[in-house]
Amino acid sequence: MAAKDAKAQEVARKLEEYIEKIHYSERYSDEEYEYRHVILPKPLFKMIPKQFFNQDNTGTLRLLSEEEWRGIGITQSLGWEHYEVHAPEPHVLLFRRLKNYDAMQAARAAGKQPAKRK
Repeated sequence: MAAKDAKAQEVARKLEEYIEKIHYSERYSDEEYEYRHVILPKPLFKMIPKQFFNQDNTGTLRLLSEEEWRGIGITQSLGWEHYEVHAPEPHVLLFRRLKNYDAMQAARAAGKQPAKRK
């Protein structure tokens, strides 16, 4: 039993170390969305549960829900969605959110309706 606990602690320690090495790009945008990419350390990528991967044996992740990507250690503000997978670099996750997301949330919190988008 002690060996199992020691192994679990070692895995948790490594996971925490890898999470600290996640790279978050600067944000970039177009007229509608702001974007960023998140680069997972390859050892962390290898620890992701099998059910998060496409079943086509390409080694690429499927699109993850917010709960899933947060569960593997990615931390970013609200409103981001995992919208695309870049097959040549499966450890790079592409995210986007509406460009005016923060303003819309502030308006909602203040009880105001945000202006309709064109």
